[in-house]
Amino acid sequence: MVKEIISSPPGGVDLQYKIYYMVQINRKFKGAQWLVLLTLFAVLCSFSGNWGGDSYKVFVNNKLVMEEYVHGQKGVKALQLNPRGVNDEISVYYSHCGSWGKARNITLKDGKNKILKEWKFDDATGTGAKAAMVCSAKDILDAKKNGGYDRLNLYYSSKELPQGKLLVYIITAKDNVTAP
Repeated sequence: MVKEIISSPPGGVDLQYKIYYMVQINRKFKGAQWLVLLTLFAVLCSFSGNWGGDSYKVFVNNKLVMEEYVHGQKGVKALQLNPRGVNDEISVYYSHCGSWGKARNITLKDGKNKILKEWKFDDATGTGAKAAMVCSAKDILDAKKNGGYDRLNLYYSSKELPQGKLLVYIITAKDNVTAP
């Protein structure tokens, strides 16, 4: 026993044990770091509200005028069109949980749900212009003028949403308003 103590370097056994325990503590600390990061990630993700679900955007002349997430939607908003904007284009992008619908339609209805005009669109295969459903403001303004309606409703329907979804109420601005 005396030989072992004399033959080992001073602090040799103790040093090996210290290194071993320091490595073990370091491993436990790294595990705790990962646990803290995972918890932080879960907490931050719980506050982000718009992941998944249906959403849509409405543009007038390529200017975003409305963006809605269907899950948290509190009501339907009004889209104000300028009666002199007969050359305006209304573009609608509707996303079903991140993908475009099949057999897509935009329907213009009066207050009694009578169909006034319907636009049919090809299935979107990509992003951007191919996904856009474009309607002429002239068609909408003519239907409003010819029918004497105060307000019109713009609906979206597709294979994924056959019952349709009311997107916006369409109202016209006074003649002195120049932009939607």
